[in-house]
Amino acid sequence: MASQNEATSKTLAFDGDNLLSAGRGLAVSGDDGRSWIELASPGRILALATHRDQPGLVVAGLAEGGVARSRDGGKTWQSGRGGLPAGEVGAIASAARNPDLLYAAIRGDGLWKSEDAGKNWSLAMDRPWLNEAERDPLTLVSVDLETGMGGIWIYAGTDVGLTRVPDCFCRWQEVLPGNAMDALVTGSASPPEAPLPLGEPVLSLASAPSAPERLFAALPSGIWASEDGGVVWRRMIEGTASVVAVHPGDEQHIAAVIGSTLNLSRDGGATWHARAAG
Repeated sequence: MASQNEATSKTLAFDGDNLLSAGRGLAVSGDDGRSWIELASPGRILALATHRDQPGLVVAGLAEGGVARSRDGGKTWQSGRGGLPAGEVGAIASAARNPDLLYAAIRGDGLWKSEDAGKNWSLAMDRPWLNEAERDPLTLVSVDLETGMGGIWIYAGTDVGLTRVPDCFCRWQEVLPGNAMDALVTGSASPPEAPLPLGEPVLSLASAPSAPERLFAALPSGIWASEDGGVVWRRMIEGTASVVAVHPGDEQHIAAVIGSTLNLSRDGGATWHARAAG
């Protein structure tokens, strides 16, 4: 049994009912962070991706060595680049409708995709252009929304805010109200109604597969939530937040690292329970 490592977590992910935490190492908890079991880590993990339709499938973005894949919840791993360029895999996400379709952001490079669960990769798109510069995605999430091209958007958090692209990879764009694809064509959309704080880094994003219009974001100002795909945001809890994850089958079940402590909510963020480091 491991001592809790949530205080140094760089990323969290729910694999079914289990909560995975990666920081100095890799650990899994089956009881909402009360106890942890250490797992063999494939390397220094910067990002984790799981999928509600395929429990046990865990994909890790590595500081070195590309991407690692596990089919048994993180007990054993296969690593490799599969065509990815050298560089840190700073963010990774699985497609909302397809666990074998993955997206990875390579720091200093671009957005890459794999159609075979991470074995082979190809370039999908350049990095987003925000505030007169290319920005590395710090976090990625695939969201199943009606306003996307084919229903799917890839959201990216950057060091200066939030952006997204439909899975046709036509253009990075702001999160706008109404039918965003129509707005892209006409250029007549109104600005976001209540965006995340401008210029603040979006360090972590999470989508609720059971309620895809519900998004969560971790920022230095706290944990924020949106009920409409990212147009209107409200702060759920203040504090220096770095990581957020949501249970694949229950949008009310949220995990977040705030400061140096893991916090859990079972009521959609109305109340939180801290898990002190062991």
